[in-house]
Amino acid sequence: MSDYLDLADWRRRMAAIYETLRADRRAEPARLLGFRAAKDRLFAEHPSSPIPAAERRAFRGLAYWRYDPALRFTVPLQPDPEAPPLDVPRSGEGPAMPFARIGWVSFEVAGTPCRLGVHWLNEYAGGIFISFRDATNATETYGGGRYLWDSAKGADLGSDGELMTIDFNYAYHPSCVYDPIWSCPLAPPENRLSVPIAAGERLAPAP
Repeated sequence: MSDYLDLADWRRRMAAIYETLRADRRAEPARLLGFRAAKDRLFAEHPSSPIPAAERRAFRGLAYWRYDPALRFTVPLQPDPEAPPLDVPRSGEGPAMPFARIGWVSFEVAGTPCRLGVHWLNEYAGGIFISFRDATNATETYGGGRYLWDSAKGADLGSDGELMTIDFNYAYHPSCVYDPIWSCPLAPPENRLSVPIAAGERLAPAP
Protein backbone atom coordinates (compact mmCIF):
# COMPACT_ATOMS: atom_id res chain seq x y z
CA MET A 1 0.00 0.00 0.00
CA SER A 2 1.23 3.54 -0.73
CA ASP A 3 2.16 5.89 2.08
CA TYR A 4 -0.82 8.07 1.17
CA LEU A 5 -3.29 5.20 1.37
CA ASP A 6 -1.68 4.03 4.61
CA LEU A 7 -2.21 7.46 6.16
CA ALA A 8 -5.80 7.63 4.93
CA ASP A 9 -6.42 4.21 6.47
CA TRP A 10 -4.79 5.30 9.74
CA ARG A 11 -7.13 8.27 10.01
CA ARG A 12 -10.13 6.12 9.13
CA ARG A 13 -9.25 3.57 11.80
CA MET A 14 -8.58 6.20 14.45
CA ALA A 15 -11.90 7.88 13.68
CA ALA A 16 -13.59 4.47 14.04
CA ILE A 17 -12.05 4.03 17.50
CA TYR A 18 -13.58 7.33 18.58
CA GLU A 19 -16.91 6.42 17.00
CA THR A 20 -16.93 3.18 18.99
CA LEU A 21 -16.08 5.14 22.13
CA ARG A 22 -18.96 7.58 21.66
CA ALA A 23 -21.37 4.66 21.25
CA ASP A 24 -19.98 2.75 24.27
CA ARG A 25 -22.50 2.83 27.13
CA ARG A 26 -20.33 1.13 29.73
CA ALA A 27 -19.31 3.03 32.83
CA GLU A 28 -15.92 4.62 33.13
CA PRO A 29 -13.18 3.49 33.48
CA ALA A 30 -14.22 0.46 31.37
CA ARG A 31 -14.83 2.68 28.33
CA LEU A 32 -11.44 4.29 28.77
CA LEU A 33 -9.62 0.96 29.09
CA GLY A 34 -11.28 -0.33 25.91
CA PHE A 35 -10.35 2.84 24.05
CA ARG A 36 -6.74 2.71 25.19
CA ALA A 37 -6.36 -0.95 24.28
CA ALA A 38 -7.67 -0.31 20.75
CA LYS A 39 -5.43 2.71 20.32
CA ASP A 40 -2.34 0.87 21.59
CA ARG A 41 -2.97 -1.94 19.08
CA LEU A 42 -3.20 0.56 16.25
CA PHE A 43 0.03 2.27 17.36
CA ALA A 44 1.80 -1.10 17.53
CA GLU A 45 0.65 -2.53 14.20
CA HIS A 46 -0.26 0.14 11.65
CA PRO A 47 2.28 1.23 9.00
CA SER A 48 1.36 4.90 9.57
CA SER A 49 1.77 4.68 13.34
CA PRO A 50 3.73 7.62 14.79
CA ILE A 51 5.86 5.02 16.58
CA PRO A 52 8.95 4.61 14.35
CA ALA A 53 8.96 1.28 12.51
CA ALA A 54 12.19 0.15 14.20
CA GLU A 55 10.59 0.61 17.65
CA ARG A 56 7.22 -1.08 17.06
CA ARG A 57 8.33 -4.61 17.89
CA ALA A 58 9.30 -3.51 21.39
CA PHE A 59 6.28 -1.18 21.82
CA ARG A 60 4.08 -2.24 24.75
CA GLY A 61 1.62 0.62 24.80
CA LEU A 62 1.53 4.32 25.50
CA ALA A 63 2.05 5.72 28.99
CA TYR A 64 -1.12 6.93 30.72
CA TRP A 65 -2.36 8.26 34.02
CA ARG A 66 -5.17 6.45 35.80
CA TYR A 67 -8.74 7.55 35.23
CA ASP A 68 -9.79 10.63 37.19
CA PRO A 69 -13.57 11.27 37.15
CA ALA A 70 -13.02 14.86 38.35
CA LEU A 71 -11.43 15.75 35.00
CA ARG A 72 -14.45 15.06 32.81
CA PHE A 73 -16.74 17.99 32.01
CA THR A 74 -19.87 18.68 30.00
CA VAL A 75 -19.75 22.40 29.35
CA PRO A 76 -21.41 24.90 26.99
CA LEU A 77 -19.52 26.46 24.12
CA GLN A 78 -19.35 30.19 24.84
CA PRO A 79 -19.23 31.83 21.38
CA ASP A 80 -16.61 34.47 20.59
CA PRO A 81 -17.62 35.83 17.16
CA GLU A 82 -15.28 38.84 17.35
CA ALA A 83 -12.09 36.84 17.93
CA PRO A 84 -9.26 37.66 15.50
CA PRO A 85 -7.62 34.94 13.37
CA LEU A 86 -4.94 32.91 15.08
CA ASP A 87 -1.86 31.44 13.40
CA VAL A 88 -0.66 28.47 15.43
CA PRO A 89 3.03 27.50 15.12
CA ARG A 90 4.12 23.96 14.31
CA SER A 91 6.56 21.66 16.06
CA GLY A 92 8.62 21.30 12.88
CA GLU A 93 9.02 22.83 9.47
CA GLY A 94 6.17 24.48 7.65
CA PRO A 95 4.08 27.63 7.95
CA ALA A 96 1.89 28.37 10.93
CA MET A 97 -1.57 26.82 10.74
CA PRO A 98 -4.52 29.21 10.34
CA PHE A 99 -7.16 28.84 13.05
CA ALA A 100 -10.08 30.94 14.22
CA ARG A 101 -11.24 30.98 17.83
CA ILE A 102 -14.95 30.22 17.74
CA GLY A 103 -15.47 30.32 21.50
CA TRP A 104 -14.41 29.17 24.94
CA VAL A 105 -15.17 26.37 27.37
CA SER A 106 -14.91 27.03 31.12
CA PHE A 107 -14.56 24.61 34.04
CA GLU A 108 -12.79 24.18 37.39
CA VAL A 109 -9.87 21.93 38.24
CA ALA A 110 -9.28 21.40 41.97
CA GLY A 111 -11.10 24.66 42.70
CA THR A 112 -9.15 26.68 40.12
CA PRO A 113 -11.23 28.35 37.38
CA CYS A 114 -9.95 27.38 33.92
CA ARG A 115 -10.92 28.04 30.36
CA LEU A 116 -9.73 26.92 26.94
CA GLY A 117 -10.14 28.48 23.55
CA VAL A 118 -12.08 26.36 21.07
CA HIS A 119 -10.58 26.76 17.61
CA TRP A 120 -11.69 26.08 14.05
CA LEU A 121 -9.11 24.92 11.53
CA ASN A 122 -9.31 27.16 8.46
CA GLU A 123 -7.81 24.59 6.10
CA TYR A 124 -9.02 21.65 3.99
CA ALA A 125 -12.07 20.09 5.72
CA GLY A 126 -12.01 22.41 8.72
CA GLY A 127 -12.87 21.07 12.15
CA ILE A 128 -12.95 21.93 15.85
CA PHE A 129 -9.58 21.76 17.54
CA ILE A 130 -8.85 22.06 21.27
CA SER A 131 -5.27 21.86 22.53
CA PHE A 132 -3.83 22.82 25.89
CA ARG A 133 -0.71 23.23 27.94
CA ASP A 134 -0.55 22.71 31.69
CA ALA A 135 1.82 22.49 34.63
CA THR A 136 2.97 18.97 33.68
CA ASN A 137 4.54 20.16 30.42
CA ALA A 138 8.24 19.53 29.80
CA THR A 139 8.41 17.12 32.75
CA GLU A 140 5.59 14.57 32.61
CA THR A 141 4.12 15.62 29.26
CA TYR A 142 5.33 17.17 26.02
CA GLY A 143 6.29 20.83 26.32
CA GLY A 144 4.24 21.83 23.29
CA GLY A 145 1.01 20.62 24.85
CA ARG A 146 -1.60 17.93 24.29
CA TYR A 147 -4.87 17.67 22.37
CA LEU A 148 -8.48 17.14 23.46
CA TRP A 149 -10.43 17.55 20.21
CA ASP A 150 -9.52 17.26 16.54
CA SER A 151 -12.86 16.74 14.83
CA ALA A 152 -11.31 17.06 11.35
CA LYS A 153 -9.87 13.61 12.07
CA GLY A 154 -12.87 12.29 14.00
CA ALA A 155 -11.01 12.57 17.32
CA ASP A 156 -13.60 14.01 19.68
CA LEU A 157 -15.88 12.87 22.47
CA GLY A 158 -19.03 14.42 21.07
CA SER A 159 -21.48 17.21 21.79
CA ASP A 160 -25.16 17.67 22.53
CA GLY A 161 -26.55 20.94 21.27
CA GLU A 162 -24.25 23.63 22.66
CA LEU A 163 -22.75 21.27 25.26
CA MET A 164 -19.31 19.80 24.60
CA THR A 165 -17.72 16.83 26.33
CA ILE A 166 -14.25 17.73 27.58
CA ASP A 167 -12.49 14.80 29.21
CA PHE A 168 -8.82 15.12 30.06
CA ASN A 169 -8.61 11.36 30.59
CA TYR A 170 -8.55 11.19 26.77
CA ALA A 171 -5.94 13.94 26.35
CA TYR A 172 -3.29 12.79 23.91
CA HIS A 173 0.09 13.78 22.58
CA PRO A 174 0.62 14.97 19.01
CA SER A 175 2.42 12.56 16.69
CA CYS A 176 5.62 14.65 16.74
CA VAL A 177 6.24 13.46 20.32
CA TYR A 178 7.02 9.99 18.97
CA ASP A 179 8.77 10.87 15.71
CA PRO A 180 10.02 14.31 14.54
CA ILE A 181 9.05 13.54 10.93
CA TRP A 182 5.59 14.77 11.95
CA SER A 183 4.96 18.52 12.15
CA CYS A 184 2.11 19.24 14.57
CA PRO A 185 0.34 22.40 15.74
CA LEU A 186 1.38 23.54 19.21
CA ALA A 187 -1.04 24.71 21.89
CA PRO A 188 -1.35 28.52 21.76
CA PRO A 189 -0.54 30.70 24.80
CA GLU A 190 -4.24 31.39 25.46
CA ASN A 191 -4.72 27.68 26.18
CA ARG A 192 -2.08 27.45 28.90
CA LEU A 193 -3.53 26.17 32.19
CA SER A 194 -1.76 27.00 35.44
CA VAL A 195 -2.80 23.74 37.10
CA PRO A 196 -1.34 20.27 36.48
CA ILE A 197 -3.57 17.95 34.44
CA ALA A 198 -2.48 14.48 35.58
CA ALA A 199 -4.76 12.59 33.18
CA GLY A 200 -4.59 11.10 29.72
CA GLU A 201 -1.36 10.35 27.90
CA ARG A 202 1.94 11.12 29.58
CA LEU A 203 5.57 10.71 28.75
CA ALA A 204 6.97 7.31 29.69
CA PRO A 205 8.73 7.52 33.09
CA ALA A 206 12.49 7.22 32.96
CA PRO A 207 13.69 3.63 33.48
